[in-house]
Amino acid sequence: MHPRAFALPLLLTAALAGCTGPGGTATGSGGSLPPGSTPWLVSGAPSPALPSSAPSPDGLAAPLVEGTVSGTFLPFPQSARAVTYDPKVVPPGATAQLTISRTATGTTVRLTAGGLVPRRAYGAHLHTRPCTATPEDAGPHYQHSPDPKAAASPPSVDPEYANPRNEVWLDFTADARGGASVTARQNWTFDEVEPARSLIVHAEHTRTAAGKAGTAGPRVACLTLGNG
Repeated sequence: MHPRAFALPLLLTAALAGCTGPGGTATGSGGSLPPGSTPWLVSGAPSPALPSSAPSPDGLAAPLVEGTVSGTFLPFPQSARAVTYDPKVVPPGATAQLTISRTATGTTVRLTAGGLVPRRAYGAHLHTRPCTATPEDAGPHYQHSPDPKAAASPPSVDPEYANPRNEVWLDFTADARGGASVTARQNWTFDEVEPARSLIVHAEHTRTAAGKAGTAGPRVACLTLGNG
């Protein structure tokens, strides 16, 4: 059976800014996780980001279905792998490290970030295309079970498909030092031919209402995923 045939449950966990969900109560301080997901917390200063790997000869990184990618956000073209589109929201020099790990039951995706605006809420999702100078070029959210009625632009906003069980949502609120760590656990694996190709950081936490599901404000930064 094709690995993207079904969307299965998602578990998001981390440690300081608490959020709400039907499976538990809010703890700590900061922004909230979109309704429909289990409780999560965000906290702590992140581990130092590893150096970015070099791009492949054709200018695109090889698709990443397992491994770690890191980058330091800078305006394009100072950086093509980790790009900040809004330096006021994602300051130049901010870092991100994303690790994708396969498990016995699916996939774990962990985001660790630093150098962001302290105590600010951010949205974050995995997208289908690599980063460029234009935020929209990263395409729509990666969906395990694609929305058959959605086009690349506008993206899927149907909560049946645009939800944290079918996509990878990594919303967080930065701590007092501008750091955060958040983990998404999925009961499915990425398509090896067409996996997620980038992490997009948004200016707001993710919405869940019909017609707005999956939206999280402007795209403020992008990290290309792949083994360059």
